[in-house]
Amino acid sequence: MAELRVNPTRMELKNLKNKLATARRGHKLLKDKCDELMRRFLDIVRENKALRTKVEASLASVHRSFATASAVTSSRSMREALVLPTRSTELKVGTQNLMSVVVPTFSLTATGEGAHDMPYGVAFTSGELDAAVRELSAMADNLVRLAELEKSAQMLAQEIERTRRRVNALEYIMIPRYEVAIKSITMKLDENERGNTTRLMKVKDMMLEAALEAKRAADAQA
Repeated sequence: MAELRVNPTRMELKNLKNKLATARRGHKLLKDKCDELMRRFLDIVRENKALRTKVEASLASVHRSFATASAVTSSRSMREALVLPTRSTELKVGTQNLMSVVVPTFSLTATGEGAHDMPYGVAFTSGELDAAVRELSAMADNLVRLAELEKSAQMLAQEIERTRRRVNALEYIMIPRYEVAIKSITMKLDENERGNTTRLMKVKDMMLEAALEAKRAADAQA
């Protein structure tokens, strides 16, 4: 660890002590932020894991339902039913602030005819196809929520890594450097103080000796 090069003055010592106090406050704040980010991250990861398990099971069920529908419905009928849906879905993207991390929020809004029912006419379609489409539509919100959670977890993980680097830089580099510099300046100032005290004592002794010599000379003349 490279030491700070500073002038051993009282003004520099005061500045370093102020910087050390600021660094310690910043370290505590960043450490608290990192802990809270980690707590939020773990909450999101747990929810993401549970939702992913649910979505994967739903997707497997949807695949089976469409396989069943394709077995009892002609390819032409399926294409005609699905190629021009009467319903469209709009994905709205927003943001929210999560511990100074701006994460996205997603929401689905169905528009058009049949917005709350099937996206096609059911007169010439099989019940199996209708059930498969309903099943797929029912899991759309979970898919969007899963995407939101995974993106949020990714962004929080990046922020946690950045915050940890800052905490480690303060804890293992900046704060020790300030402490070493303060100790060095304090020792240098103490050494200078002792030197000044020694010089003053010598000057005092010389003055006393000179006074005694002058008194002896005066006594001899008398």
